Amino acid sequence: MEHIELFFKSIFIDNMVFAVFLGMCSYLAVSKKVSTAVGLGAAVIFVLGVTVPLNWLLDQYLLRDGALAWLGREYADYNLSFLSFILFIATIATMVQLVEIVVEKFSPALYNSLGIFLPLIAVNCAILGGSLFMQAREIPSLGLALNYGISSGIGWFLAILAIAAIREKIRYSNVPAPLRGLGITFIITGLMGIGFQSFGGMLTGDNEPPEGTAPTTAEKAIEEREIEKEIEEDEKAVSYNDVINE
Repeated sequence: MEHIELFFKSIFIDNMVFAVFLGMCSYLAVSKKVSTAVGLGAAVIFVLGVTVPLNWLLDQYLLRDGALAWLGREYADYNLSFLSFILFIATIATMVQLVEIVVEKFSPALYNSLGIFLPLIAVNCAILGGSLFMQAREIPSLGLALNYGISSGIGWFLAILAIAAIREKIRYSNVPAPLRGLGITFIITGLMGIGFQSFGGMLTGDNEPPEGTAPTTAEKAIEEREIEKEIEEDEKAVSYNDVINE
């Protein structure tokens, strides 16, 4: 269930474009045709699906405080988190270079249509954002990191595919002159963002846990405080009765 929840949440609720507005430059520039949008979206899925788990490994075994403990006790106090940006970007640039070589080799037409925006994936804030969000949210396992990378890429892919399909249809619509181009595109993006946020109800449900569910740490703490208050009130009542009897 944790994998399923993370998958749908990353695609619909925490969508890179509609929730945090990352990768907007490529989203707006390469969304004029569905064919180019599909190619760039697939490249983003691949790069996120590879770089997020790789950067998770770097974060767990090299960057975070105490990550070097596996080398020995004398390295346990080292903290290399200040190198996160450099190493994350280096990993992303390597994967983007690999994608560029493969696309140029097997699909020259797509390579020419994407133009400068294919190598610009290396500095796409959505790609770096995926790794930084993974680090900030402290994703606990490599499998969840892979899940998060792929699902975030799918979310970005759906966003650019949807806006590309709509923009192709808008060409034949009577759009008011002041809103033609990026104006109507921003308006549609906002409406799509509202629609994607409505999926948040899928993962919330009611507040009462199902029967047989173990209480959380916070619930246990609240119960303990209530029990302590009841004990204190009982002790006060007993002492008050003793005073009266005397």
